[in-house]
Amino acid sequence: MKIGDKVRFLSEIGGGRVAGFQGKNIVLVEDEDGFQVPMPVNEVVSIGEENYDTQHVVEVKQKQTKQREEQEREPADLPITFRRQPEERKGGERLSAFLAFVPLDLKELTQTRFEAYFVNDSNYYMHFTYMSGEGNSWSLRTVAEVEPNTKLYLEEFGRESLGELERVAIQILPYKREKPFLLKSPIEAQFRIDGVKFYKLHTFQENDFFEQPALIYTIVENDKPSGPLFVDAQQLKNSMYRKPEPEKQSRPLITPAKEKGAPIVVDLHADELLETTQGMSAIDILNYQLDVFRKTLKEHEKQKGQKIVFIHGKGDGVLRRAIINDLQYRFKQHTYQDASFREYGYGATQVTIK
Repeated sequence: MKIGDKVRFLSEIGGGRVAGFQGKNIVLVEDEDGFQVPMPVNEVVSIGEENYDTQHVVEVKQKQTKQREEQEREPADLPITFRRQPEERKGGERLSAFLAFVPLDLKELTQTRFEAYFVNDSNYYMHFTYMSGEGNSWSLRTVAEVEPNTKLYLEEFGRESLGELERVAIQILPYKREKPFLLKSPIEAQFRIDGVKFYKLHTFQENDFFEQPALIYTIVENDKPSGPLFVDAQQLKNSMYRKPEPEKQSRPLITPAKEKGAPIVVDLHADELLETTQGMSAIDILNYQLDVFRKTLKEHEKQKGQKIVFIHGKGDGVLRRAIINDLQYRFKQHTYQDASFREYGYGATQVTIK
């Protein structure tokens, strides 16, 4: 409070402007007639230029009354602000997260729709983005936070949307709330979601996260991120003229013709050809896939007219370009065309032995 301030009296009607002070405890208030009234400092309140009216007094009293009522309310009437801390589990200090696809009706696999989930199997919170890409362009599908040891619903989709999910990327920032924790590096993983798998019953396996079978992709497990299987143009060129690497433990998936004239089907996806890709780089995997492709054509080169369908997926088109390059130069005596989408989904080439 200073000279010139507008004030009003607390215990009686009246007020004015501060004209001066007498000692520390008395303020001289000049009323509208020019008289100076001495008042104790604790009996005077400053009201400001814009509030020298009774409306301001009413609003102040209403606010004070509301505050008292809130303080007197019963605890049961108060809003719940307590947030339960998530339970942590033994072994959960290492990051593990998965992308899961669950069919809504496994008995009607050709018609059912699917649900996508983010599974956080660790004691850390995870703030993540879920994206789909085509070429160099990416689209954000979900951004969210998931609590420790929890799965989060992402979206529902049908077979007509499988083309949008050919390439998927996940980015994760792990942390803990209200307690110290070990710093973890941000995680980024990219996947090729093979549309063909959604047509196969054995694709969906029993698991620890859902009561029904699901198709699960590993984003990170025990702090080890899943590496992307993408190759640039220079790596592809180098692979064409490179000697094959020593064979890894494999289980080539070649489906023989069921009847005379039917095509032989060879699935070239890495997870179908190899028991494990651990320790293999993307270029190692590409070389292995090409080696299976070449050996298959060599084995059937005398079977004139035989059709062989190689399932390579759409993805970035790296494997397909390598196959077409071989067919144009190494095996130019054979003819080739895109295989039936209805039977083999996205990304398959049919070769006819000549």
